[in-house]
Formats: sequence, structure tokens, C-alpha cells
Amino acid sequence: YGDDIAAGRIFAEQLRHRLIEPLRAAIQRSVPIIGICNGFQVLIKLGLLPDPESGRQQATLADNASGRFVARWVALDVPKETVCVWTKGLSSLQLPIAHGEGRFVPASGERLEQWRCAGQIAIRYGQGGNPNGSAGDVAGICDPSGVVFGLMPHPERYTHPTHHPSWTSGADVLGQVPGGLRIIRNAVEHVRTGMAVDQVSG
Repeated sequence: YGDDIAAGRIFAEQLRHRLIEPLRAAIQRSVPIIGICNGFQVLIKLGLLPDPESGRQQATLADNASGRFVARWVALDVPKETVCVWTKGLSSLQLPIAHGEGRFVPASGERLEQWRCAGQIAIRYGQGGNPNGSAGDVAGICDPSGVVFGLMPHPERYTHPTHHPSWTSGADVLGQVPGGLRIIRNAVEHVRTGMAVDQVSG
């Protein structure tokens, strides 16, 4: 769709007119939904993040503070209080980023504090700094239920140890489960557990 107006804006408007109710119904059924990079931009502009029930946009992902496209690996921290099912059991990880519009900007500092208190800050930029100037070092957020997750880093690009740039240098990445794979496994486990509960109650 191109990012001529703003990243994710046109696709978000199409989803708003055609699929917003089915998407909200899926969230009500606790179906995990993830928006990565441009997908995060879409979910924000669609209003499904941070609050699917609000029906309006409450934050944006603006141009990087540097004014430049950034592509590199970043260290990330997962807040202990997050309700995000995707980052369950994680405390820190590394993932690659590649974006020009990734600076998280909330409608207000008060809103950001509300989301923090509600456990909706799912992931933050950690050691090594904030690559785009995001408020509160936010790299990803979730909805109040924890099933809708949007983030600028790319978990799908680190699902095997050899995806990490230091795997040939003797770094201890070969013996670890990649952070991106752990995020995906968390969503699968959430669905599997939910189905088991439904079968017992049904």
C-alpha cells in the first residue's frame, strides 16, 4: 500500500471499513494477534492497540528521531508486570529492527503511564539504547487482555540460532532458544491451553 501518507495508514483504513468487527470478535475469543513493524503501525492506526474497545487511535509511530532508517540488532527488556501472553516468561532478548517510522508517541504522558500501570507495555529497548526515540523506551505494547501484541522488532527473523549475527563467532547463541521462537511458542501455548480449557468446560 505504500507509506506515502503515513506507514500503515491506508491499510488500516481498509481494515476499519471491512474487518474491524471480525477482528474485535477474534480478540473477544482470546485469539492471539500480532503486528510486527508495519503490522504494529497498522494496529495502532486502526485503534486495536492499545485499546480495541476505544474505536480510535491513541498513539502513533512517527519518524525515527534521527530522521534515518535504522536496521540493526537491539537488546530488549520485558517488564515483569506485563500482561502480554506473547512475552510470558521472558525477561530479556535480542531481535533485529528495520524501520524508518518506529518512534512510539502516545497521545499523552498520562496515557503512557496508564498503559504501564495496566501491564500493557510488553517490551522495551534495553541495554544499548533507544534506536528511534520512542517515549518510555517502548518497543512493543499489548491490549488489556494481552492477546493483541504490536512491536517494531522482528521476532520472525530470529527463530533459529543461526539467524543471530554472532553465531559463527563462538558466542553462546547456539545453545539458546531464539527469542523470536520463544515469542511464537508462547502464542501457540496460549491457544493450546485455551482449547484444552474449552474442551473441559464444553
